[in-house]
Amino acid sequence: MSALLTDSTLSLLAHGYAWAPDLRRAHGGAPVVRTHLFGHPAALLHGPGAVAFFYAEGHVRRHGALPGPVVDVIFGKGAVHTLDGPPHRVRKELFTSLLMSPGAVGDLTRSVGSGWNDAVTAWEGRRVVLFDEVAAVLTEAVCDWVGLPVPEDAAREIAEDCVAMVDGFAAAGPRQLRARRARRRQERALAAAVVDLRGSGPHPDGIFSPALHASAAGSPLEAVAFHRGQDGALLDPHTAAVELLNLIRPTVAVAWPAVFAAHALHRHPGRRDQLRSEGPGSAAARAFAHEVRRFYPFVPFIGGLAARDLGFAGDELPAGTLLLLDVYGHHHDPELWERPYHFDPGRFLGREPGRDDLIPQGGGDARTGHRCPGEDITVSVLAALAPALAGLDFAVPPQDLSIALNVMPTRPRSGFVLEGAHRPGNHRPLRLRPRP
Repeated sequence: MSALLTDSTLSLLAHGYAWAPDLRRAHGGAPVVRTHLFGHPAALLHGPGAVAFFYAEGHVRRHGALPGPVVDVIFGKGAVHTLDGPPHRVRKELFTSLLMSPGAVGDLTRSVGSGWNDAVTAWEGRRVVLFDEVAAVLTEAVCDWVGLPVPEDAAREIAEDCVAMVDGFAAAGPRQLRARRARRRQERALAAAVVDLRGSGPHPDGIFSPALHASAAGSPLEAVAFHRGQDGALLDPHTAAVELLNLIRPTVAVAWPAVFAAHALHRHPGRRDQLRSEGPGSAAARAFAHEVRRFYPFVPFIGGLAARDLGFAGDELPAGTLLLLDVYGHHHDPELWERPYHFDPGRFLGREPGRDDLIPQGGGDARTGHRCPGEDITVSVLAALAPALAGLDFAVPPQDLSIALNVMPTRPRSGFVLEGAHRPGNHRPLRLRPRP
């Protein structure tokens, strides 16, 4: 009965991003707050040492940590995020080899830039929802990069499905059902592409270009399709499809911080001139990207199970306790950030954030731990798109730009509608210099 009385699941669903900070305030700001979540004993962790503790070797296991509906929708069954120990290390090496090289970051960012230029040309004279348009640009770019070229209409369908997966992973009812249908549809198509590439096709569920084999040579698609796990066996087609989606979906999810960047430029128009003058990839653009990732809400917390009996900040954490690292609260803690509710890219100007300072994509080491290996791509793409947005002239018609903290994930309610977008006469299309 006491567990039922202290279970915070309904409170989390009702309060969203504010749940963890509110819970901590109710307990005097303690670094460890005990509760129950989804009927399971849980501990909310916060503070400078919490990130290092959470990501320390052997402290946390991911398998079985989060409810099946959450894991199945956002990551997929058998995904790298759900593995521990040697199986995780072998699978993670696949992702780091694909996502963390300067070539991969530059190639994908340039592909996004090219798609952005085409999209802006098509927007002239139209009213568009920026979130939808950016999601489509990101989808087409990442599919080309993965080795799955798709026409624009197919890219929009894939974008809608990827957005549905992200939008519905923490929801119940229709949003969850849409997310599940979207995942099943994309997993079938990607599994068919893997079967086709391995020489057993063409597969009846295939939707990708008939030039699949030519486009896949040396691509991430080929790397995933022929990756061998710790047991030396190829991934089954479904698991390979899951991991291909874990390359595509997170890239499409950059639409969330991209539309937050537009929101920030609208709320702080004085920032536009510096971004316009210094351009994509500049120190100012990277500082702006980092502040967008810190200030705006996306990940509320990160969860895992205590792998053994642990202790943190004087509290005992028995094996099996659900440990929650407070991400949103970390980014808005006045003890960690000066004026945390003030949008100020200057806090990152001239410096990159410390490894465990900025954690919207996790903490610790991205190569060996559970930090997202696509973080550099996210920052690079944002540092390209923010100046590109600043370089456009457009009108922002009346709309609801509020951001609801009780919805996870959240974004401006209107998706950020703009009209009449065009480049000023003296502003050139987005150009990105190749990395040396």
